[in-house]
Amino acid sequence: MSTQLSHCSSSTNNLSSSCFINKHTLFPKKLVIIPSRTNLFKWVPKVFSSIHPRKDFEFKYSNGHPLNAVSLQDGSAEKSVEREPTSLEMERKESNLSVTVVGASGDLAKKKIFPALFALYYEDCLPKNFLVFGYARTEMTDDELRNMISNTLTCRIDKSANCGDKMNQFLERCFYHSGQYNSEEHFSELDKKMKVKEAGLLSNRLFYLSIPPNIFVDVAKCASAQASSANGWTRVIVEKPFGRDSESSAELTRCLKQYLAEDQIFRIDHYLGKEIVENLSVLRFSNLVFEPLWSRNYIRNVQFIFSEDFGTDGRGGYFDNYGIIRDIMQNHLLQILTLFAMETPVSLDAEDIRNEKVKVLRSMRPLQLEDVVVGQYKGHSKGAKSYQGYTDDPTVPKDSLTPTFAAAALFIDNARWDGVPFLMKAGKALHTRRAEIRVQFRHVPGNLYKKNFGTNLDKATNELVLRVQPDQAIYLKINNKVPGLGMRLDRSDLNLLYSARYSKESVDAYERLLLDAIEGERRLFIRSDELDAAWSLFTPLLKELEKKKISPEFYPYGSRGPVGAHYLAAKHNVRWGDLSSDE
Repeated sequence: MSTQLSHCSSSTNNLSSSCFINKHTLFPKKLVIIPSRTNLFKWVPKVFSSIHPRKDFEFKYSNGHPLNAVSLQDGSAEKSVEREPTSLEMERKESNLSVTVVGASGDLAKKKIFPALFALYYEDCLPKNFLVFGYARTEMTDDELRNMISNTLTCRIDKSANCGDKMNQFLERCFYHSGQYNSEEHFSELDKKMKVKEAGLLSNRLFYLSIPPNIFVDVAKCASAQASSANGWTRVIVEKPFGRDSESSAELTRCLKQYLAEDQIFRIDHYLGKEIVENLSVLRFSNLVFEPLWSRNYIRNVQFIFSEDFGTDGRGGYFDNYGIIRDIMQNHLLQILTLFAMETPVSLDAEDIRNEKVKVLRSMRPLQLEDVVVGQYKGHSKGAKSYQGYTDDPTVPKDSLTPTFAAAALFIDNARWDGVPFLMKAGKALHTRRAEIRVQFRHVPGNLYKKNFGTNLDKATNELVLRVQPDQAIYLKINNKVPGLGMRLDRSDLNLLYSARYSKESVDAYERLLLDAIEGERRLFIRSDELDAAWSLFTPLLKELEKKKISPEFYPYGSRGPVGAHYLAAKHNVRWGDLSSDE
């Protein structure tokens, strides 16, 4: 039987969905009758074996792992039998994973990255053979690195019995190499040390750049030239910020791509690894009760609220170069917005999801200065305690106009969201620590109980709240009759509090994202065209603020922010949900 392929873009080891097979050459014109499912499973490998050089054709998941629930050569789909491991499984077993944390002496590495790697090891999520290398300019021995990070490692509460043993085993796999970030010679020395520890196994290498963005390219160049894997994959995780505007972001991407392919670059936004953000698409696309309501027909406005109850706290010098819009709104909140507003993707494949996110960004109306409010916190005394203002920080210029608070109204000009205000609010030194999404639904037409709410129509509004932090929760505010005589209504919560419903300790966002990078899953990482579209939305606004030297509105440390934010919401017939008396 002829088995010519008219077109195939897959590798020689896989038949992908992009392979088109000529039906007349693959299947003979004579009708083949397959009397039973048993015969079907005998027949399928025979047909494909003439196409494929391997003896056992494997169906695979989208991530490339074999689907082993059914053996096609067993002759039965009813049972599972033991078999010899495939070459891919043997390769995974005999390979080594080396994770290099560049900037290992910094706070992010100590507080987040090393603890996340240990948590993955503790949960048996890392390969059998793995190594962790720290790289920084600080002179340090292996033992000093281990002592430094041991104080930040914690074990899962439900498995604490063997915590000490696990911690020691992990620390034994940690090594340190001191070197300059722009020295190919020092990265070559790192490579030699890694090869000794890898002991000749197939090597996969992941570099986490926990360093300032101005040295990303130097490290990418040196690591690519001197410390790439010779026989496995090499990937690089880049920590934000990704530039300050469209031009600097595009230049950073262009320079990185001189040394790395796009599929080697993992741009991390840790907010996308938060449990509630991960659950956002599940909530929407797997619950019939929500999907029909997810449009301008039923949703009145959507709010993305981020607040911190502390100031810059010694980071004023860094923060003053970026401000709250670049630090929080252009990345964290905008990424959550795209996941919230995107159309149903074709599949859960990373590229399908990221395609839909880019469509949202390209549909967004340019930001107007009149739809933005900026603020800056000032000193304030509460009782016997005094709090410094932003410009009281010695690392911040006294005449700084950098906003520590911003609120903005954004619009998506497409069929689903036309006319719906998407309000963002982010600030430091506010009255509470909070990150949440609030979906306010439209009022019930001809509401029979309108008189029970008086003039406060917002009291009658159904609201879906997804609280990212603290105390992760999903709750729906509904109108309900208070038990007793008479007709008194109250707004009650249907509440899913994660800590009460799920006893297991929540996974840190960095754990999820590190594991995804190791497995090559790009769904929660930012693609270059997505980054371009996000910067295109905010860059004109940022340049206008700086060119016109717009003075921020002052607000007291520990307050709810500048008054202008309330006027902005009122302009679009919205009331901030976090100001409700029942919060």
